[in-house]
Amino acid sequence: MNDLKRDMTHLQMLMDTVHGRTYTLSDLIEQDRTDPTALQKSLELTAEQFERAVLELRSICEHHTSIPVDFSKKASLPVMDVVGFVEMFGYGWLHITLNTLLPHCRFQSPAWLSDTIRRLLDRYESCGKKLPFYRRALMVIDEHSAIKGRHIFDQDNKGWKAVSNAFKGRLFPDDDQYTLSIALLSTKTAQTVCCHITILPLEDAHDFFAAHSSDYASCNFYSGHWF
Repeated sequence: MNDLKRDMTHLQMLMDTVHGRTYTLSDLIEQDRTDPTALQKSLELTAEQFERAVLELRSICEHHTSIPVDFSKKASLPVMDVVGFVEMFGYGWLHITLNTLLPHCRFQSPAWLSDTIRRLLDRYESCGKKLPFYRRALMVIDEHSAIKGRHIFDQDNKGWKAVSNAFKGRLFPDDDQYTLSIALLSTKTAQTVCCHITILPLEDAHDFFAAHSSDYASCNFYSGHWF
């Protein structure tokens, strides 16, 4: 119990920092002339503090949970369904849907994204399902968004490395220039904003893009109905 009290004190300190960043951001927004650079920096710092607090809370929950979780029963609050889900497509392709877009990675890969993906994979396996392992893999990240002018989210600014970090050693050997190939796609859509991640054998790349992007492509590729 003393450990839990200590951890909660630490979490409360993090939340105090979060509140402080939020107030700073609010004050900045209220100014008549806000410097765009200062606003962007404040937004990123606020997001970083929120993300750190969430990761700490996840760790505290795991450390102090005394009741085994039965994933065969539907949870009263399916938290992971809020962030996304994992499924297998035909041909042994693994598909993950994240209910968000890739974050900006100006300074470093976002730890919360790697952590979230790992937990989605953990939950998938805890239901008795087996994850594939590819000796040579292709990772296709396809963002669906209706946002115009995401200039700060050009492909080279996106936090895609956090995705591969969550997979390496688990879905394919530790990534290098020979074991992992990467494709970053963007699709304009008026539907729900999300990020599709598909992992497949590298030799299936032609089949993937033929079904996804060719003249004969399915209008709803990620429904899986084209298999």
